Order: sequence, then C-alpha cells, then structure tokens
Amino acid sequence: MLFSIAALAACSDDGVKKKSEPSPVPVTTARAATRDVPVTLQVVGRAEAYESVALKSRIDGQVVAVLFTEGQHVNQGDVLIRLDPKDFAARLQQAEANAARDQALVAKTRSDTARYAALKDRNFVSEEKVNDIRTNEAAASASLRASKAAVELARLQLSYATIRAPFTGVVGARLVFPGSSVKINDTTLAVVNRVRPLLISFSVPEKYLPRLRAAMASSTGRTDGMKVEVSLPGDRTQQLEGEVRFLDNAVDSATGTIQMKAVLPNADEKLTPGQFLNVSLLLDTLVRTVTVPNEAVQQGAEGNFVFVVKDDNSVEMRKIETAASEGGVTAIRTGVLADETVVTDGQLRLAPGVRIKVRETGPSSPANSPANADTSATPANK
Repeated sequence: MLFSIAALAACSDDGVKKKSEPSPVPVTTARAATRDVPVTLQVVGRAEAYESVALKSRIDGQVVAVLFTEGQHVNQGDVLIRLDPKDFAARLQQAEANAARDQALVAKTRSDTARYAALKDRNFVSEEKVNDIRTNEAAASASLRASKAAVELARLQLSYATIRAPFTGVVGARLVFPGSSVKINDTTLAVVNRVRPLLISFSVPEKYLPRLRAAMASSTGRTDGMKVEVSLPGDRTQQLEGEVRFLDNAVDSATGTIQMKAVLPNADEKLTPGQFLNVSLLLDTLVRTVTVPNEAVQQGAEGNFVFVVKDDNSVEMRKIETAASEGGVTAIRTGVLADETVVTDGQLRLAPGVRIKVRETGPSSPANSPANADTSATPANK
C-alpha cells in the first residue's frame, strides 16, 4: 500500500514538471552572411534644364510672325520670332546716308589741306590758315567715325528684329502672337530649354558631408567620376545613371542640407525639367561585412537587438550596431558573427533562454540568399 502511494506521488510530480515546461516557440530563422555592401544615400531630387533662357526683345516693336511650334526641337540659330523691321530699316538707311555725307566731307577737307599746304610753301597763306584747314579735316574724320558707328548700331537694331534660338533645345509654349507689342527687355517671347544633357538637383543632409567629400576626392582624376542612380517615383524598373558635377560651397542654415547637382545624358529625353526623381548616391562600400535580413533587427529601449539561436535551440538577445540597411538586408558592425542563426519572425513571444522550433518555410527569398541578395544599402541611423 505504501509502495502504491509513493509511485502515485512520483507520477504526479512528473506530470507537473511536464505541464510546467513551456513548449518551444515556432519561429523562422536566417543565417548571417558575409558580403560586400555598397552604402547608398536615397534622396529626392528635381530635374533641371542644363540651360534655360527666357527670350526677350532687345528693342521695342511689334510681332509680325511666330515661326515655331509649341514643344518643337530647335537648333542653335533657328529663327523663332520676327518683329516688324520697317522702322529699323529706315533708320539704317538714314545712318548710311549720314555716313556717305561725312565721307564726302572728309574727302573735301583732305583736298583742302593738301592745297593750303602747297600755298603755305609758296608763302601765299599763313600758318594759322593751314592749321584751321587741318582742324576741319580732323573734325570731318571724327564725324565720319561717328556716322559709321551709327550705321553699325542701326544694323544691330535691325538684326534684333529677328529672334533666334540661342542653343539647341526644346521651345515652350507660344507667349506672343502676330500683332503683339513687345517692350525692350520686358516681354517674354518664348522659353528655350536644353534637355540633353539634363541636370539633377538634390539636397543632402550636412552630416554626410565628410563622406561626400571623401567620395568625390576618391573619384578625382577618374574618367567616370562620382555616380548617381536616378529613377522615377514609384517606378524603379528604369534606372538612369548620372555623374555628380557640383557640390555647393555652403550648407543651407535653414534646412541643414547642402545642394548637389548631377549631369544626366538624357539622350532619349525620358526626363523633362521640373520632374521629381529618386536619387541614389553611392557613398561607400562596406567590404566583407556581416548582414542579416531586415526582419531580424528589433528596436528596444537600449537600441537595436536581434535574437540569436544557440546550439541547444534556445535564444539569446544580442545588442547590435548597424551600419547600413536597404534591399531587405542590414549590415551589422558589431553583435553578430558570420554564419550565426538569427530569428526573423516570431520575436514577440521570445525572451532570453526560451527554446524555439523552426517553422518550415518555402524556398529562401532573394533577400536571404547570399547569391541573389540586393547589396545596395543606405546609411543606418545610429
């Protein structure tokens, strides 16, 4: 009887132990990998015309012809607008007539000077008279030069009646029409933009300035220079490559950013001035750094951490320092070693020492596959 009671007590103790021991938590895991990770900075930029000119008249006049179509591609020197030239043609004729008159007067004074110089040699006229004649000749020559300058001015004003494209580009909307009156340097006649190549303007937070200077210094002397990748918002299927050409000489005190510009060939004119664009700027490359999927990184009161799976299928919480993150992976500076296993899903039920059970999953995603991982990354916030 005593034996039965003792056996019954032992069985009861085993049941309590089994009931008190928690079952393993189902999770998904991934293995930390080592690879080279390019560190990129993602910002929003805007396309700008490489050259842009608002055409204005250099004379007062009236439009007689608009010779372009809105949105037309034009070459340098193409005639876009003609103003009424009659007034300026008449002024040119008047200036040419004045120049011809002064030319005849110069010829007469030169003849007079030669004749009076001969009479002076024979003592028929005084030296004072000869000096007067020479003064007349000099005055006539000066008047002729002024008349020639007036002819050139009139000719220039007549040429201003024809408005030409200053460079090869695309002309915008028609802003004037035949019969419109225009004022000198006031009325905008048309806008011409050069879109091949195209400028991409963007601003970068000042904290990245040392990295930017280092990256630009390393590209100095190379034919390729510092590169940027440009894409349309919501469409990353088409990546266009440009080259950084400008880093401003001062940080904007209002925004704490510094302006940069890149040049994009835009040979097929896929982009147009004024568009918002996604700009990816390569800052650095982390060589053979440890990476884990983004899902493994958790945020706590003391910073980022991950759950690392130990050999006995229990987990431990590790504080980590991240270096960069994008494309589904996070580069780890400290806290995780290569080939260690981290938990990527199910962390809410985990605590240090809790045992886990790995759930069956399908084929590993490109983000977790070392061969197919997207290795671009942006600087992580520390």
